Formats: sequence, structure tokens, C-alpha cells
Amino acid sequence: MQLLTLGINHHTAPIEVRERVAFGPEILSSALHDFRSYIGSKAAMHFTEATILSTCNRTEIYCACNENPSLESIKDASIQWLSDTQGLSTDDLQPHIYSLPQSQAVRHAFRVASGLDSMVLGETQILGQMKDAVRQADEVGALGTYLNQLFQKSFAVAKEVRGTTAIGASSISMAAAAVRLAERVFGDMASQKILFIGAGEMISLCSVHFAAKHPKNIGVANRTLERGQELADTLSTQGLPTESIRLSDLPTRIADFDIVISCTASSLPIIGLGMIENAVKKRRRKPMVMIDLAVPRDIEPEVARLNDVYLYTVDDLGEVVKTGVGQRQAAVGQAEAIIETRVAHFMHWLETRDNVPFIQDLRYRGDQFQQLELERAKKRLAKGDSPQEVIDALAQGLTNKFLHGSLHALQHLQGSEREALIKLLPELFRSNHIEK
Repeated sequence: MQLLTLGINHHTAPIEVRERVAFGPEILSSALHDFRSYIGSKAAMHFTEATILSTCNRTEIYCACNENPSLESIKDASIQWLSDTQGLSTDDLQPHIYSLPQSQAVRHAFRVASGLDSMVLGETQILGQMKDAVRQADEVGALGTYLNQLFQKSFAVAKEVRGTTAIGASSISMAAAAVRLAERVFGDMASQKILFIGAGEMISLCSVHFAAKHPKNIGVANRTLERGQELADTLSTQGLPTESIRLSDLPTRIADFDIVISCTASSLPIIGLGMIENAVKKRRRKPMVMIDLAVPRDIEPEVARLNDVYLYTVDDLGEVVKTGVGQRQAAVGQAEAIIETRVAHFMHWLETRDNVPFIQDLRYRGDQFQQLELERAKKRLAKGDSPQEVIDALAQGLTNKFLHGSLHALQHLQGSEREALIKLLPELFRSNHIEK
């Protein structure tokens, strides 16, 4: 069985590239179907298990297939599919792609689930995102025995790492980093108005951190007004003035807010340069902080050119969270040791799975020998032969068939092959293998 992980992440590519290969949740199912079909035609594979993990910091394809194609052919076909699907030339994509075969793929999955490969070292959100990706792959029939086992072990390793090390201690989350960036401009946020665009998990996390700073007012703009109102109502229970805004009202309302944090699933920017130019004029050059946590980006990058606007992306937040990495390096070493042990265990399981067809064939042949000797014994008993003689003949026949392959090999093999067999046979016929 061949395992391969192919992807692009915040270590290998800037946000300008990552956003072009990201898959929105609404197209992930169809993308999985298309990927399996494409790889099957290009790499001559009869069966492929696949899972696509796409977040703001990574797009990764995990796949498992039979041993017919080479890993290189799977890699080439996967890169071409990603290029064709996302409209990015292979020349632009290739320098940022990593491909990890077999044990490297296993190690990578374990590290991702444990938060060791995240922009925020030790963060837990990636584990939920990975579980969502696995669930979606399972729902469309793209998850099989091997990837299911890989991901279940990944989740178990993540639990072990978090339970036995301090990998998550003193970590600075993306949400907390967003607050720090806003404080660099405004300092105390008690007199600032904050607008959250979107109402998903990341925005919910950010809202908690910003609400703790007791801002003057909080607005929530969302595609679904009801979902935005739910988040606004939750924040209002903390005694904060809140309001829910329609996305369509952003052009006229965005100037009312000093800090804007956006994270939606839109495939195109929802905030353009023209909208913010108008907002800056209305604000009479009062500073405005905009934090874009979405990939693909919600805010056109040209907005950063405006003098009174401070635009930050997830990559900018990544620089902030790096400040706490030194405190967790000892825990990283412990986590890596755990992962190495679990990788070895998984590869052993994979090797035993590869032996299953051989074992099944061996048992089938043994059953055939058994049935043949039993039929002979039954015929002799039916003829009236002595039961003791029949039993002796049955035992002798089974013994001859049991030893025939080994004895035949000893007579015909030569040199190092014969010496290797001589060393192996005593282990196969050790007396403690015989039950009395």
C-alpha cells in the first residue's frame, strides 16, 4: 500500500499562493470525487482513498492507493490536478509543494494533528478542522481502511501529546495576536468600535478576546442575519453594546468602526479598495485597523496602500505568535519523541496489513490440504479399514504436505538462499509452537 501526502502550507508559501489553492467547504466533496477520478485515469490506479484538508494555513491531499503506480506518478498527477483545478500553473505551484511518502506522510499527519506544524505552535483548532475533513471524506466514500486508520491514530497521538506534554502552555492564539496588533495602533480599546465580519469558529474565538477588552461597541456582519444576531446576542450577555448588520450594508456602515476583523468562506474579496477609500474619507483620516483572517482573503490587498489603514493578514499574525515559541521548545522535543514511537507502530501495522493477502492464501492452501486428506480418510473408513490405520495415514499425509514445501526448497536452493532458509526453519518449527 502506498501512502502519500502532498500539499502547500504557511511554511512553504505566502498567502498570495495559499489562497489560490484553497478549497471552500461547499466544493470539497466534488473536489474529492474529481481527484480520485483524475488520479485513477492518469496513474492507472484501480482504487484510491483520499482526504483533502484545506484551512487558512494549508491545503493538503492525503491519499492511499494500491502498489501498481509509482509514488512519482501519483505526485505528478496530483500536482497537475491541483494546477488544473485551481487555475495555477505548475511552474508557479511546484516550488511551494511538498510530497511526503509512506512514513513521512504518517509523521506529518501526526504532527499536524498535534499542532506541531501550525502557525500557532500547539493550537487545537487544526484538530477539529482535520476531523471535519475526515468526516467529509467518509461521507462521500473517499475514506478507506488505511486513511481511516491513519487519521484515527493521528487523533489518538494528538490526545497523547496534549495530555503528557506542555505543548499548548503559554501559546499565543491567532485571536490573541489579533488583539495585540489592534492594541499597537489604538492602545486601550475602551473607546473603539469593533466590527466582526462572519460568524464562524475563528470569528467567535476572536470575539471572546476582543470583548475582554471592553470596547465601546461591537457589530457583527454576516451573510445570514440570524447567525450574526446569535453571536451579537452572546456578546451582549457580557454587558457590551452590540448590533447585527447585513453584509449588503457594509459600504455604508464600515466607516463607523475602528477595528474590522473578517473571516468568511467567500472565494472572492468582499471588501474592496473603493469601499475603504470612501470609509477613510468619512472617518476624516482617523486610523482604521483591518485584520483579514480568511484564506482566500476577504479584503483586497491594495487596501494596505491607504495611509490611514493598517491591514494585517494571517501571515502577519503568524509573526506575532512566534514570540512565545521559545517557552515551548522542551515540550516540542517530548512531543516529537512520542510521535516517532507512534510512527514506528503505525508502519508496523501497515506492514502486517500488506501480509494479509499472503496469509489468506496460505490458509486457503492449508484448508485444501486438510480437505483432501479428510476425504481420503472418510473413503477408507467407508471401506471398513481400521480406524487406527486411517488416523495414522491422515496424520502422515498432513505431515508430508506440511513439510513438502520446505524440504523441496532445501533440495533445490543453493548458496545464500539455502543458508537463509536453514536459519529460518528452526524458528518456524520451534517446539514451543506445538500445543500438547
